[in-house]
Amino acid sequence: MNLVSRALPGLVLAALLTVSVVASAAAAPTRQGSSTLTYCSDITYPPEEYYQGSKAVGSDIDIGTAIAKRLGMKATFHNTGFDGIIAALLAKKCDAIISGMNDTAARRKQVAFVDYISVGQSLMVKKGNPKGIHTLADLSGKSVSVEVGTTNKQFLDAKSAVLKKAGKPGITVVSFPKDTDAAAALKTGRVDAYFGDSPVVAYYIEKDTSFAFAGSPINPIPVGIALRKGDVKIPKIKAAVKAMYRDGTMKKILARWHMSAFALKNV
Repeated sequence: MNLVSRALPGLVLAALLTVSVVASAAAAPTRQGSSTLTYCSDITYPPEEYYQGSKAVGSDIDIGTAIAKRLGMKATFHNTGFDGIIAALLAKKCDAIISGMNDTAARRKQVAFVDYISVGQSLMVKKGNPKGIHTLADLSGKSVSVEVGTTNKQFLDAKSAVLKKAGKPGITVVSFPKDTDAAAALKTGRVDAYFGDSPVVAYYIEKDTSFAFAGSPINPIPVGIALRKGDVKIPKIKAAVKAMYRDGTMKKILARWHMSAFALKNV
């Protein structure tokens, strides 16, 4: 996952943490009829997807709903743990994934992507930056929280290996099943920093003044809707995304969630 922002007093992480999450592909409900576009989404990733009460909201929810409407379909969203979300799609538990998922070469071996934004990654620390973290090199010998199954974890694991090869202490990467759990670990002092998509980091900082950015965003990566290879809906969804950019719909959605900086260029 990667770049965005969202709402709670003191982060209201506690409210998000009470949400029951479907953590495995096997638990995901089976897809519905042909008039319904069923998305798998890990709805613990504000501002892209999260719960307000029992309602799923966020930029991905709005984008997925708008795409389904353009296809003459109704969108539904099944909360599915990110570490099992591709397996759920391949098992036909849903028609597509919209969940802040980075379009990477490794994932393209399993699924096809329709990109709709481009997001970088950011480090988040406690306000005042007591650990003095400004760059990735500063993470040597420190602990960082991430959501399990994400490219954020893979990226830090690779950086840790580089540090060790250089004779320096590596990075202790601590994974959590929900992104909100990873952010909460920083708040409670269980880790030295949190690493996630820049829009998500911006959201946490907006909602909780005890958090702050550490350095500038890095490693921008396209974010896409994942579908099974050969799906006849791929060109239709590509056309819908392009039309949403051209008629301003995408711009309005991204602005609503403070994500305008992550729009694709030259669509």
